[in-house]
Amino acid sequence: MEERGVQPHSVTLNNGVTMPLLGLGTFRMRGLENIIQAVDAALECGYRSFDTAAVYRNERDLGQALRQLLPKYGLSRSDVFITSKLSPADLGPEARDACLKSLAELGLDYLDLYLIHWPGKQGWRSDDSRNQAVREESWKALEELYHTGAIKALGVSNYTEAHMTQLFGSCTVPPAVLQVEFHPQLPQTALLRWCEKNGVHLQAYSSLGCGHLLENIEVGKVANVHGRTPSQVLLRWALQQGVGVIPKASFPLRIKENFNVWDFELSNEETELLKGDGTEKKYCWDPTGVA
Repeated sequence: MEERGVQPHSVTLNNGVTMPLLGLGTFRMRGLENIIQAVDAALECGYRSFDTAAVYRNERDLGQALRQLLPKYGLSRSDVFITSKLSPADLGPEARDACLKSLAELGLDYLDLYLIHWPGKQGWRSDDSRNQAVREESWKALEELYHTGAIKALGVSNYTEAHMTQLFGSCTVPPAVLQVEFHPQLPQTALLRWCEKNGVHLQAYSSLGCGHLLENIEVGKVANVHGRTPSQVLLRWALQQGVGVIPKASFPLRIKENFNVWDFELSNEETELLKGDGTEKKYCWDPTGVA
């Protein structure tokens, strides 16, 4: 019998590291008490992956919450997958120290996954040609940390296909994960195919379209057919395409709801229906103009 609370749904990254397909996002989650409540609920119902970032300013509280709560569920550090991200302000020479600072804030010896959060340097124009150079400089510094074991897997966030192609042309450790905005109104089909071809796992953020898609008529229709909530349908839509998800939720009931997406399946027709008329809409940041 499978141990209660263990998440069986995972992906093996291109370097052999196993990563849960569903994790808890912590964007805009602040305050130790709030984070403890969320992490407690998440661990109880089976989450084993937690996503944070330096710019979220909650790494210290997340680390404390995990140290406090893992023993409650008979878990240890090796049972959870922790992701953090390099701040755009630290792109370039500061990358190595910034990663080590995140480790210190979290109170960890290693990160399971570390991402470059944004392809451009904070404070620089998007079209500044120096952006590519600092991306490469950052990646080389992170490759060194990867080889020490301080980072188990490397990846990027908000990179376009052009950024990915540049990275593949200069790296010695290929990125294992690309985290981008991904939902039925931004299906990123070409980028997903590129990732599949090149062995990169695509992970979605803003799977609910920052909440806007919860009121979408087609999403509601599909949810009614399956007796599910709109958020469950939207998460399932990504997961069935092999795309990981990290829905952010603070309330225990919503955290549990978001995890209960493994026991139903959307038809091919429903998957296509959810895309609507094919009009793409970004609800978050647009990296396409970053040089």
